Amino acid sequence: MPSALMGSFPAFVLLQGSLYAAYGTESPFLPSFLGERGLTPGEIGLALAAGTLMRLAAGPVAGHLADRHDATRAVLGIAAAASGLISFAYLAGYGFWPLLAVSVLHASAIAALAPLADALALAAAEREGTFSYGWVRGAGSAAFVLGTLASGLLVARAGLASIIVSSGILFLVTAAATARVPAAPARDGLPSLGFGGIRELLALAPFRRMLVIAALVIGSHALNDGFAVLRWRAAGIGPGTISLLWSEAVVSEVLVFVLVGPWLLARLGTARAATLAAGMGVLRWSVMAATASVPALAMVQPLHGLTFALLHLAAMHLIARVVPEHLAASAQTLYGTLGLGVASAVLTATGGLLYGAFGAGAFWAMAALCASALPFLGGLDRADAPTERRAT
Repeated sequence: MPSALMGSFPAFVLLQGSLYAAYGTESPFLPSFLGERGLTPGEIGLALAAGTLMRLAAGPVAGHLADRHDATRAVLGIAAAASGLISFAYLAGYGFWPLLAVSVLHASAIAALAPLADALALAAAEREGTFSYGWVRGAGSAAFVLGTLASGLLVARAGLASIIVSSGILFLVTAAATARVPAAPARDGLPSLGFGGIRELLALAPFRRMLVIAALVIGSHALNDGFAVLRWRAAGIGPGTISLLWSEAVVSEVLVFVLVGPWLLARLGTARAATLAAGMGVLRWSVMAATASVPALAMVQPLHGLTFALLHLAAMHLIARVVPEHLAASAQTLYGTLGLGVASAVLTATGGLLYGAFGAGAFWAMAALCASALPFLGGLDRADAPTERRAT
């Protein structure tokens, strides 16, 4: 750790910390803010859905621009600054159409922030060798929790508009922090152009497989995120216990990102780490489907660190090893869009139908998704071969 403090690690902690604190401050109360500004529940849903669609479209475009112009840090800084400035436009908006416009613009700006920040952190961790990417991402997860807690205090003291001001300021801090992290070294060779870069990425079998695995395993969390609390409340579990159960998952995520995950990845390799994540997903969702017993839930909630954080670390390790350097930003945004974004959106909608029809039994479907990821794990061991290390 002391050697890490001498390199770019503190700068990346500031970058990821401010970014995820901005997310954590804004996301819990944004629907309530939109309602306070005159939107009906249906209009809130439309505004949020439009923002989701814009993020799915804008993310790959930003990644392509970053790769094409060899300017990942510059694109990240511009997008973060735009995110902060557009956030303040919410304060002037009333009614559906103005707030819809702000929501779409804001979504287009924030779409690639996390993938591009990951691309820079991953490259620096590989290049410097003094810190792990997981340490940086763990700091982001911790900052998200702190931002969420702070947003509740802010709303209680200053009203819902306070979350817009605080998140806007934090996005601007992210933009300033971008200037402190090192840019990737100038590379030789031609940049990716047009759809050729996407075709080149999808021609990489390990990358394709990881997209599918992430969509199935990380996507399976959509039902938990949307309906676990409903399930627990219906079973008579009180708010205090629910908070403790949820906190278990968050703490385990941070611990796996910072400590356990890098250790497991180094010893198991990419394929076995992903297998462990998928297997723990089968166990976790099976227990959720079978019981709402608090002791049983308390035992499986910490598995979140393996089902989400460990798989994400494995995906980052694979991207660092098998994706050509000139496609790094595109790979991150494609992973965020296809591997995470589209899958989560589809499974959130599908999960609502399943939960409405089967109640807790819907979690058996999520367990089946994790099990269906296992056949795709073959070939991921290529990510651990030194000869595959990000050649251009």
